[in-house]
Amino acid sequence: MRVVDDIVAQDRELATLTIANTLDDLEFAGVMGGLAQIVPGPRCVGRAVTIRRVTGARGDFGSGDFKVGDMIEAAAPGDILLIDHAGHCVSTFGGLATLAAKRQAIAGVIVDGGGRDREEMLEQRLPVFARHMTPLTGRTRIAISAINQPVSCGGVRGRAGDLIVADGSGVICIPAEHAAEVARLAANDARDDAAAAVELARGLSFRQAMAKFTRI
Repeated sequence: MRVVDDIVAQDRELATLTIANTLDDLEFAGVMGGLAQIVPGPRCVGRAVTIRRVTGARGDFGSGDFKVGDMIEAAAPGDILLIDHAGHCVSTFGGLATLAAKRQAIAGVIVDGGGRDREEMLEQRLPVFARHMTPLTGRTRIAISAINQPVSCGGVRGRAGDLIVADGSGVICIPAEHAAEVARLAANDARDDAAAAVELARGLSFRQAMAKFTRI
């Protein structure tokens, strides 16, 4: 199922924490654990292109098995690479890959595993979220086992086409078939947050705001 552009646009206006509250209400486990924002500031929203990686010792795979180019070329502009690297502290995405992904207008990269070249990532300003930063190369240690098959990142199941939202608070995966409902409900909560902020600025106490706006 493809999430329509209007829903993607709506989620660009929603914080992950607001969406997480909605997912709690719907009893969806969508908040990925242990992934950090590598490039401070930029957030990303887009449809997932899923990648599954396998890792071994140095020399277990050939250089040609690394196939970072295949990952990047599998994504369309606005997509997000969702890379299941099983949490390994070996780099599967670096500075040159970040440059190539940005040139292809990929919206962001999520790695449950390692990346490297933080300084180059900062220069490119492409949203990258990862479990580890490490100088250890994945070449001859890592191979692709699947593209656009179900993966697990941060303890959350992700599928090709699911909607990814990531910001400074974390990374969320929204099942594609529920994306419209989640966007609608989360937008209501966001309006409550905005109204509460106005009243707090006018002098309402936080205790009073919590009582008046039960969703904040």
